[in-house]
Amino acid sequence: MMSRRAVMGSLAALPVGLRAQETAPAANVMEYEALARAALPPAHFAYLSGGTDDNRTVAINHEAFSRYQIRARRFIDVSKTDTTVRVLGSTWSSPVYLSAIGGMRAFHPDGETAVARAAAAKSTHLMLSTSASVSVEAVTQARGAPVWHQLYATDDWKVTEGLVKRAENAGCTAIVLTVDSQGARNNETMARAMREDTRVCTTCHINNSHDFVRKAPIFAGLDVSRVRSPSPLDLTWEFLAKLRKLVTVKLLVKGIVTAEDAAQSLDHGIDGIVISNHGGRTEETLRSTIDCLPEIADAVKGRVPIFLDGGVRRGTDVFKALALGATGVGIGRPYGWGLAVSGQQGVEAVLDIFTRELAAIMRQAGTPEIRAIDRTRVLRS
Repeated sequence: MMSRRAVMGSLAALPVGLRAQETAPAANVMEYEALARAALPPAHFAYLSGGTDDNRTVAINHEAFSRYQIRARRFIDVSKTDTTVRVLGSTWSSPVYLSAIGGMRAFHPDGETAVARAAAAKSTHLMLSTSASVSVEAVTQARGAPVWHQLYATDDWKVTEGLVKRAENAGCTAIVLTVDSQGARNNETMARAMREDTRVCTTCHINNSHDFVRKAPIFAGLDVSRVRSPSPLDLTWEFLAKLRKLVTVKLLVKGIVTAEDAAQSLDHGIDGIVISNHGGRTEETLRSTIDCLPEIADAVKGRVPIFLDGGVRRGTDVFKALALGATGVGIGRPYGWGLAVSGQQGVEAVLDIFTRELAAIMRQAGTPEIRAIDRTRVLRS
């Protein structure tokens, strides 16, 4: 078996964007994780993969899907499978979308541009992070269609206004307020990797700084001198009401994990809910997003679409989330792995795997259309 040093050396000898392409195609998205680990510097892989505290919420997000079983029905015509879904007035080719990941040039030189091109090639919806390493205008151009802007509002309202205005001017059709990243994170995995990885990394970190507020393109031209936190630590329902008046496009809230907060969000006029615990990166609640979905679906009662991310690794995971009430299902780390391995091609390959697996379980379960996937199709063990 090759040592890690030997693997890194052999990968480094390949042109950027071609690493790992000489290997056999990955059978599933989890195999891309191992390839990404080999291709990335230690700290960059830790940034993508790590969570908070013991990383248990990261693991539980995915493990929880195995507690749900699919009830397959027979004697149904599945000769044609339709994965399209209507979302806020638009038609998506698949309920799977690319959720927000920040600073993607840490994984590949083309960063979010490669992701946007992959999304265009596969007609997949994209949510762009505030901390993206490519401007929202460039990403929208590469995607060739509107994207959603995931908003870290910061603790300076003037900056919040500037971010929203720029995203809307770039054609973003939704602002997605993140509410599950309050204060400092205890990212032990990242801290350990940074001790191992001592490079001065000016390619993806300007002046070797990790402060995205002072380097992400979307902040260009804004006075961020008063910003002390990416997210308001005093974020209250009053803030959401104020933001609702500011935003002229659709407004979603990302990070809702309880029925109570879902119901109150609806009272404040939001257009959609994203069930998320930041992929286990910020809070060690040990509660998976899929387990949060049923109570939130019961509270929402179909009044607005519900989206879910966290731990989605299989087409069967997507199916289960749809059955429990999700309209769309976001993936994060998997397409980050694909990007790290082979840029746009890797992201497209990951999307192909999800498409293939989702279509396969839809046929096997007797659900030729997305609308046929409902709660009668799953059981919790």
